Amino acid sequence: MASGLDGRSVVVTGAGSGIGRAAALAFAAEGARVVVADLDADGAGAAVEEITRAGGTAVAVTGDLSEQAVVDRLVATAVEHFGGVDVLVNNAGIMDRMSALAEVSDAEWERVLRVNLTAPFLLTRAVLPHMLAAGRGVVVNTASEAALRGSAAGAAYTASKHGVIGLTKSLAVMYRSQGIRANAIAPGGTRTAITVDAADGAHGPAALGAYFGNMGRTSEPAEQAAAIVFLASDAASSINGAILPVDNGWSAV
Repeated sequence: MASGLDGRSVVVTGAGSGIGRAAALAFAAEGARVVVADLDADGAGAAVEEITRAGGTAVAVTGDLSEQAVVDRLVATAVEHFGGVDVLVNNAGIMDRMSALAEVSDAEWERVLRVNLTAPFLLTRAVLPHMLAAGRGVVVNTASEAALRGSAAGAAYTASKHGVIGLTKSLAVMYRSQGIRANAIAPGGTRTAITVDAADGAHGPAALGAYFGNMGRTSEPAEQAAAIVFLASDAASSINGAILPVDNGWSAV
C-alpha cells in the first residue's frame, strides 16, 4: 500500500536531531512537506537544509513548545506555508535526572512534565481545528519504554510518558469518528544526544541499574523514524489508539 504522504503537511517537533530529525527526513523522502520544529535553531536549520538539498520541502520554526505563543507561531507557519496540518509528530522531549520520587525537585518535575506532556497537549489542541475542518488527521506521539514500566527512568520522566499514552488513547477515542487517528511509539534505548545528569549518590540511578541489562540492542534513530512514518501513513489507516514498542523486545522481557 502506498504511504499516502506525498504532498501532506507534516509537523515534527524535536526535529533538529535524533529521532525527530530522522523522522523529518523520512517524511520528506515520502514527498511530505515538513515543518521542522526545534528549540535549537542551528539543528532545525541544518535539517531543513538537508531536506531541501535532497529535493524536498521544509521550513523551520524554533522555540520552546511548552510556551503557547511558540505553539501558535508554529501552527500559523504550517497553515501559511502548507495550508494546514495533516500529520503532527509530538517527538520533542527531555530526560529527567533518573531521580527517585523523594529526590525530585519541584523544578525538575515541572520542567519535565511541561516539555514532555503539556507541550504535546498544547500543540495537539492547536492543530485539531485544522484537522477536523479537513475531516482527517494523524497524530503520532513519542512515548518511551518508560511509559510501559516503572524501571526505565526517574519519577518525573516516567510519569510524563505514562501521561503521553493517556493523551494518545483519549485523543483516539474522542475523535475517531471524525477522521482523526492517534498512536504512539515507545522507543527503547536509542542513539540520540539525550544525556542523563544524575546527581552523585542519588537513589534513583542505583535502584534502576539492575533493570537495564534487559534493554538489549540500542536502536538507531532511523528505526524509530520508520515506525513513526508507518503509523502516519495510509498503510496504518485502521490503527488507532495503539502504542507500538520499538525496543528490540525490551517490553517483552
